[in-house]
Amino acid sequence: MWSGFENENGTLIISSFGIMMFLAFLSCNIFMRKTLKEKSIPIEIADNIIFWAAIGGILGAKVYYILEFGFSDLPYNPTIWDYVQNFGTGLVFYGGLIGGFVSVSIYLYVKKLSWLEYVDIVAPLLALGHAIGRIGCFLVPDCMGIESRFDFFPLGVSFPYEENIYRYPTQLYEMFLYLVIFSYLYSYRHKVNFKGELFFEYLFLTGISRFLIEFLREHPLNDHGHSFYVMGLHGAQVISLIMIILGTFLHYSFRQKY
Repeated sequence: MWSGFENENGTLIISSFGIMMFLAFLSCNIFMRKTLKEKSIPIEIADNIIFWAAIGGILGAKVYYILEFGFSDLPYNPTIWDYVQNFGTGLVFYGGLIGGFVSVSIYLYVKKLSWLEYVDIVAPLLALGHAIGRIGCFLVPDCMGIESRFDFFPLGVSFPYEENIYRYPTQLYEMFLYLVIFSYLYSYRHKVNFKGELFFEYLFLTGISRFLIEFLREHPLNDHGHSFYVMGLHGAQVISLIMIILGTFLHYSFRQKY
């Protein structure tokens, strides 16, 4: 699932995941421009938000991965070029979500824009971008599901490099769930009862979806032989629980207030 072409310096590799990331940001930009136009807001703001979301998201995703797994994909005595090539691998969604959240929040603060208004605009698009990104994970493949005792889709898929092994296609399960979340949130973008409502619902719905999917995910090992666990829960599940609690609390608090 990789494509590439030869140049004078060697082979430039373009992954399916990279293509899907590009399509995710492009799709989100198109939908955001549409929403801003409906609200009579300058559509150039959409380009700026997507730009800072991409910068913060990629940096956050890579930092999260390094904190959990280190530079495990690098060869012995790596060169600067090895670090550059490695930067595009090992991207963790929740790290990207946190990084993008911080960078976009800083942009909104600097530009004196309403944080609650714009996170409602962004919320459905987070689900859309995540759904498209999961297609890339399936094609690479990455974020694998655990082995399945079923040998038929959608309960089991076999990848070319694994003979006689079937896995739960958790990437596609997530894609489906996030597309449902996107459809729901986007259809209610003009029916919010208070600012921030869509974003709080996004936190709750995405948290539940990811928490459940993690039970079917295969978790990679770090240099110490284990991944990040807290009380038997994987790191992504801990963050999911925080999102569920935070989304519920904020939704209730703002609903009571307004």
